[in-house]
Amino acid sequence: MLDLLAPGSFAKLENQPNDLPPFQVINCKGGRCWVRQQSWGRHVQWEVEHCRLKSA
Repeated sequence: MLDLLAPGSFAKLENQPNDLPPFQVINCKGGRCWVRQQSWGRHVQWEVEHCRLKSA
């Protein structure tokens, strides 16, 4: 069962180091999520498999 990761929520990667802040969820669709770090700016996003993320 997948966690619901709503846009604007925060999530962590599996095995994410404790000193790395959570990622902000931009959008999830079809088993993929687009996330970003707040320090990256609005136009830099990373596509991640939904199963690799968990709610922060």
